[in-house]
Amino acid sequence: MGLIDQIQGKRIYLDTNIFVYLFEEFAPYVSLLRPLIEQIENGDFHSVTSELTLAESLVKPIQDNNTTWQEVYKQGIQTSPTLSVCPINREILIKAANIRAQHIVKLPDAIHMATAVLSGCETFLTNDRQIKSIDGMKAVYLE
Repeated sequence: MGLIDQIQGKRIYLDTNIFVYLFEEFAPYVSLLRPLIEQIENGDFHSVTSELTLAESLVKPIQDNNTTWQEVYKQGIQTSPTLSVCPINREILIKAANIRAQHIVKLPDAIHMATAVLSGCETFLTNDRQIKSIDGMKAVYLE
């Protein structure tokens, strides 16, 4: 079964690792993700992520003092016609606390999961096995 066959619904949450794989063309994941990204760009799906994704993805480029990669992530992770980048707000934090109370996950993962659920995503695309399917949202792993 291909990646697209595993997608549930039309709104897909993209975890931080998905952006890293795409922007840095991390094999073998980039070839797995390309058909999905093409469908997102064609309007078949809408992608969602959190502002937290930007903070997480900037750590390594900042540590390396790599301003080129910092700019790649800043430009690539912003709201566009095919990507909604959601700010972290009180509602998300309360939902994240509820998720942490029910599931054993780290706070950043709970914030991502809460953002996905509250923004109506039916699929959460990740490579992080700590992310679980919850509240009608299906976790889909690249591996």
